[in-house]
Amino acid sequence: MGSGCLKVTKYFLFLFNLLFLILGAVILGFGIWILADKTSFIAVLQTSSPSLKSGAYILIGVGALTMLMGFLGCLGAVNEIRCLLALYFTCLMVILMTQVAAGLVIYFQKDMLKDELSKIVQQLIVDYDPSNGDKNLQDAWDYVQKQIFCCGWDGAKDWENNKILKNESMLQYPCSCSVEVKPENTGFCNLDGPSNSTAPYAWPVHEQGCVDGVQQWLKDNLGIILGVCTGVAVIEVSHSLIGDHTLSSYAYSFKGKAIVYFCWFFLVVDTWFNADTTSVFNNRHLT
Repeated sequence: MGSGCLKVTKYFLFLFNLLFLILGAVILGFGIWILADKTSFIAVLQTSSPSLKSGAYILIGVGALTMLMGFLGCLGAVNEIRCLLALYFTCLMVILMTQVAAGLVIYFQKDMLKDELSKIVQQLIVDYDPSNGDKNLQDAWDYVQKQIFCCGWDGAKDWENNKILKNESMLQYPCSCSVEVKPENTGFCNLDGPSNSTAPYAWPVHEQGCVDGVQQWLKDNLGIILGVCTGVAVIEVSHSLIGDHTLSSYAYSFKGKAIVYFCWFFLVVDTWFNADTTSVFNNRHLT
């Protein structure tokens, strides 16, 4: 009976680690995507603060470590190699500590990230020049305005400060802001007909600024990320419970048991922190 339970536990641990290996690949891919993507709002976010790039590198590191942990767990569980299982739980502890550290960084720097993002977008609008400048960054902002149906950061009035539009006496407007379907998605479009005013409020563009849409985008995606983190935390708890049973069955020393319960403690803290962060973020109203 005991031998049968040990086999079942061993193969459950193998399946969980296989899932962890896949999750590690997903996290690793997500981190690489943040660094490599140049056509969406992620490109604008990268310029707003080095924190995002640091976060991407953390994701890549955590993803690689998670894949390594999954591999060691699979190998150790199937072959009943104690040193690999001990290394597996050490990796689990490191990942949990990294999650807590990354969560603290994001939580305490989110207001600073918002302010820096506002400054960088305002400066991007001022310097926007289809024939010059950072083409990838400008295309990314055009993509944001087109997809969110917005114009400027606080509104179309932000484009009054653009150097090109000032030189053109405001007879042009950003194509990506247009309420009409335009063949051009980037650059500037000419006003189609005479107008009593060339001020931004007379342009055929969306009146709403992008700040609310961007905040909603961040909120929606943060919810997904926190959901994934919660799912990973649940899997990690299951890992600890199953691993505890497995290590007990293998008659591990007190040191091995201490590692298991130390990991379990960090899991409880990690799960509580993610839930608390989600609650705080959702209670913040859009400004």
